[in-house]
Amino acid sequence: MPHNERSRNVTQGVARSANRAMYYAMGYREQDFDRPMIGVANAHSTITPCNSGLQRLADAALEEIARREANSQIFGVPTVSDGIGMGTEGMKYSLVSREVIADAIETCVNGQWMDGLVAIGGCDKNMPGAMMAIARCNVPAVFVYGGTVKPGRYKDKDLTIVSAFEAVGEFTAGRMSEEDFKQIEKRCIPGSGSCGGMYTANTMSSSFEALGMSLLYSSTMANPDGDKLDSTTESARVLMRAVEQNLKPLDIITRESIENAISLVMAVGGSTNAVLHYLAIAQAARVALTIDDFERIRRRVPVLCDLKPSGRYVATDLHRAGGVPQVLKILLANGLLHGRCMTITGRTIEQELEKVPAQPRSDQDVIRPFSDPLYRQGHLAILKGNLSPEGCVAKITGLKKTAITGPARVFDSEDAAMQAILDDRIRAGDVIVIRYEGPKGGPGMREMLSPTSALIGKGLGDSVGLITDGRFSGGTWGMVVGHVAPEAYVGGLIALVQEGDSITIDADRLLLQLNVAEADLARRRAAWSRPAPRATRGVLAKFARLVSSASVGAVTDQPYDGA
Repeated sequence: MPHNERSRNVTQGVARSANRAMYYAMGYREQDFDRPMIGVANAHSTITPCNSGLQRLADAALEEIARREANSQIFGVPTVSDGIGMGTEGMKYSLVSREVIADAIETCVNGQWMDGLVAIGGCDKNMPGAMMAIARCNVPAVFVYGGTVKPGRYKDKDLTIVSAFEAVGEFTAGRMSEEDFKQIEKRCIPGSGSCGGMYTANTMSSSFEALGMSLLYSSTMANPDGDKLDSTTESARVLMRAVEQNLKPLDIITRESIENAISLVMAVGGSTNAVLHYLAIAQAARVALTIDDFERIRRRVPVLCDLKPSGRYVATDLHRAGGVPQVLKILLANGLLHGRCMTITGRTIEQELEKVPAQPRSDQDVIRPFSDPLYRQGHLAILKGNLSPEGCVAKITGLKKTAITGPARVFDSEDAAMQAILDDRIRAGDVIVIRYEGPKGGPGMREMLSPTSALIGKGLGDSVGLITDGRFSGGTWGMVVGHVAPEAYVGGLIALVQEGDSITIDADRLLLQLNVAEADLARRRAAWSRPAPRATRGVLAKFARLVSSASVGAVTDQPYDGA
């Protein structure tokens, strides 16, 4: 045997011995080393109600893995609460946390050479962060959603977290009593689980059923209910079969399955954030996907579900009406789903939907039949124009009109815009511009639920436009346009808008236009200079240095070109 080969074997033998010593210290037995090592990425925390009910799900997964004679390796995954951070500097860490979650899971799975993964998450960025890591690692994996929260209730109306944000606007406008305001605040979230409408968490978890990476029906279950626990156990069981069959994520996450997921997002009226997150997931899975693909799919997929924020119902209502599988079957029956896509069960999505009826039940109106949709085309429109040549995202459901041309009201931060709204300095017909809140400029691309909810609370949701290089919460609705790219910080045209400029938002023409002469814009550009960065140290600064444009997913791990 050559000397270098003998040295390598000795080195590997020493490493294996040291490895085993570490495992013996944790109670492993010799026979355990012949069994698969299954990671359980547990995002349980008491930071947010979205994640406060995850530990019992993690425990159920661990028990099932042990029953299948495998070794479980549980590790923590960080999260931040979008609902708590909303409207504060803390919200800048929300999108950053997606990247941190992906990096943390990848680090543990690849660093410990795990054979499989159960990822358990709740709040908005848990889902895309985990799926990005799952695609990068490409070991057999399943995603377990922590479950939705049940709706709150006050004065015979269902409440969600958005009810509290909209109540701020109503209260400051004098349209709500202080007692009602306090009661809505206390009652809108009655326990554990993620925000109850078709906001970002429920949008992404629902789409994972369509993607094939979560079990059917699992995304609309309420966190406290027993079926959520049973579904977690079944998810671990299915994962163990996938390990035995070597069924890997990149066998499941394909261009066709991502198109299925996007189609589902359109059909349920999901969050604008799905555009950002699926661009990122596609890149992690090495799938060619552009922002224009969302517009192509939008034009052919109707909105079938009457769900909040612009509709009437919440995720638990969708569950009782037949859940995501019912919506998927309607799409499949009408040629809008790739039925041959593989799922984590080892069966195709068409096979998984075999027993689901092609028509929704007549005793409910959460899910509309294909012949009578809520809207005949999807709701997430990709607008372009001189203000956003790379594309931006508008949610156009629930609007009385889909176009506005008005004077720009310009703000260099969300906070400044919010104060103007609360001070009644915004009038019907205005177009609010919130800039320097993009991925690099924020940094972190804050969500704008506070100003959009305040506009609705003040009765201006249909008459005021809002554009931003930041993002919107899944709970946002109104005449709003986000993800404007290029962003202000890198010199996008949004940086050159001046108070009073005419801006056109036209969802029918897919147009976002600054109506200012080119010669004037050239003079403004010559005078513009990039502002000093808002973060110079720490994770926000690292994110700002690495992050891509929102038009390609605002990712931090673009392929290295050697430069």
